[in-house]
Amino acid sequence: MTALCLSNVGKAYRRYAHPRDRLAEWLLPGANRHQEIWVLRNVDVQIDRGESVAIVGQNGAGKSTLLKLITGVAKPTEGAIARDGRISAILELGIGFHPEFTGRQNILIAGQLLGIGMEEMSEAVPSIAEFAEIGDYFDQPLRTYSSGMHVRLAFAVATAIRPDILVLDEALAVGDAYFQHKCAGRIRAFRERGTTLLFVSHDPVAIRTLCDRALLFDRGVLAKDGAPDQVLEYYNATIARREADYQIRVVEAASAGRPRTRSGDRKATIEAVDFVDGSSASVRALQSRASARIRVTFAVNAPIESLTVGFLIRDRVGNDVFGTNTHHLDRPTGSLIPGKRYRCEFDIAAVALGQGHYSIAVALHESDSHLVRNHDWWDQALVFQVLRADEPYRIGIANLPIECSGIREIERADPWQP
Repeated sequence: MTALCLSNVGKAYRRYAHPRDRLAEWLLPGANRHQEIWVLRNVDVQIDRGESVAIVGQNGAGKSTLLKLITGVAKPTEGAIARDGRISAILELGIGFHPEFTGRQNILIAGQLLGIGMEEMSEAVPSIAEFAEIGDYFDQPLRTYSSGMHVRLAFAVATAIRPDILVLDEALAVGDAYFQHKCAGRIRAFRERGTTLLFVSHDPVAIRTLCDRALLFDRGVLAKDGAPDQVLEYYNATIARREADYQIRVVEAASAGRPRTRSGDRKATIEAVDFVDGSSASVRALQSRASARIRVTFAVNAPIESLTVGFLIRDRVGNDVFGTNTHHLDRPTGSLIPGKRYRCEFDIAAVALGQGHYSIAVALHESDSHLVRNHDWWDQALVFQVLRADEPYRIGIANLPIECSGIREIERADPWQP
């Protein structure tokens, strides 16, 4: 039975360049002075009753926004959300508590905010006090509590009555180690009794322990849905790729004004070289055997009857790894017009390179080699890094598709025969 169903859910917020633009929209019917910023898009997820699902992703991926939509704190801009059962959410521990009221008084108020009747909440007070373990402070004003005591009471209240769907946003990242274990025990007990769990966390141990499914969000889009181990491995690889990409771009920016090795008569000049992944995003790091594209943008400054565009990949010590050009790939250009700009792209189905750093040299010339009428040769036009994919360890600059049949015993009639 389905507990939660999200169909093409998206959320956008309006961004105004100036406060007067917001006022103009109020006063002028039909006026559009804002920009829509989408933080979630095209989310299709179905979660069954009793299922435990982790929601992972980097900061800004849209995780907290998703939980707000599920719990009804915010409304989706597009799509629909169907819920079956009572939802209890721990999005911000202690929200709604008043510092001048006692713990006991705050419990009754918080219960009403959670949609729990006064009578039912009053019956739960003893169990809340027992779980929170704050002693005599239970009947003292909240302003006298330490932050740890505040967390204990807030979690105890939020989980006092078992919900059909429990939504947690980093709830286990707070409090002392003892109380974290206690919280995990209560959540595990809820699971055993059929509660559906949605759990946002950056703690891989907690995710593997409490969840049997994981959803990875990346820039507002559901990137992967599967078993926790598989999703976490993919997520870790994504983080590694982005960190490497960032580090390379920092070096690129720092060296932007330095001279680079270039030669040629300048009848055609390279303006930009880019490395893009399978989703057409500019990258400087990618996993081994992922698809990629080398994009070369250039300008023609003089009449050229036939131009060849080529590239050469080298390893970190300068050894040639792979190179080709439009002449060898049978992609003739024909005559090019001076003053015009052009682009040439090389699609690589699988970058079958080993882990490490590589550089790309790009050339514009005629015939089959840059040694003949070289117009622009740009050495180390860019540097990129290849990261290890989810595969067995291997060494070298090549990453060949490989399989092994394993070790097996054989019989030989003649020991000298193969």
